[in-house]
Amino acid sequence: MTTTIDGTRIARRIRSQVAEAVAGAAGSGPVPGLATVLVGDDPASAVYVAAKRRAIREAGMRDFHRHLPGHATHDDVAAVLDELAATPEVSGILLQLPLPRHLDAAPLIDRIPVTKDVDGLTTASLGRLARGERGLRPCTPSGVIELLDAEGIALRGAKVAVVGWGELVGKPLTHLLLRRGATVSVAHEHTTDLAAVTRPADIVVVATGVRGLVGPEHIRPGAVVIDVGIHRTPSGLTGDVRSRELDGIAGRITPVPGGVGPMTIAMLLVNTLRAAEWGAERAAVAA
Repeated sequence: MTTTIDGTRIARRIRSQVAEAVAGAAGSGPVPGLATVLVGDDPASAVYVAAKRRAIREAGMRDFHRHLPGHATHDDVAAVLDELAATPEVSGILLQLPLPRHLDAAPLIDRIPVTKDVDGLTTASLGRLARGERGLRPCTPSGVIELLDAEGIALRGAKVAVVGWGELVGKPLTHLLLRRGATVSVAHEHTTDLAAVTRPADIVVVATGVRGLVGPEHIRPGAVVIDVGIHRTPSGLTGDVRSRELDGIAGRITPVPGGVGPMTIAMLLVNTLRAAEWGAERAAVAA
């Protein structure tokens, strides 16, 4: 039988732990605060930001939000990011992606100080990740690692196939897995034989944005399958993996929805708390 990994349950536990830490530190220092920056009126982005803001408030953190019109210029967005970077009450800054087409995300993201980069996407944060230095890690890859740890799935010595080489998941996740002692193989859009990469793996993580890409032909019996993809269809949400076809083949699998998705927001809370704690450490040293 294939076991479903309950990301919602694991994320709920992490969010509860963060809320307890925030409550326990009340009165001894500034309350952690997250600033979300939304540019334009993309419906999906608005839903995602609303969910993040709700989670922040439920954890007892401060909610700072900026909503700019879709015609905002690079300088408009940069000014808001610079203002938030200089605001001591703001522990973390999140620039919601994607941005309107006329804006280049990379230089705007890099305006976020590495100490407040709760998405872990600045050049400085990714450099710290590659070098194994302390820093804030991208939320979705961190959520994948937390899921595996919560399930007691050993990474040291495990063969892991990462399907997808994107900036948001594939690349940072590969670094995180290597740091944990896994042997990692990566498949991408130019891979000619996907099954040759995934079939030997103990763990397969799929983050391609291609609906239903991975099925029984790609997975060895008993393997753990982590589906990062999410797609809206007339019949509901589905992922990059044909999950129903893997029932009885995969040892464990994440559902869509209810798998990796809830972990992303949980790790955003963790990063905001860490940013606040590390900020307090720096302030104490400077005092």
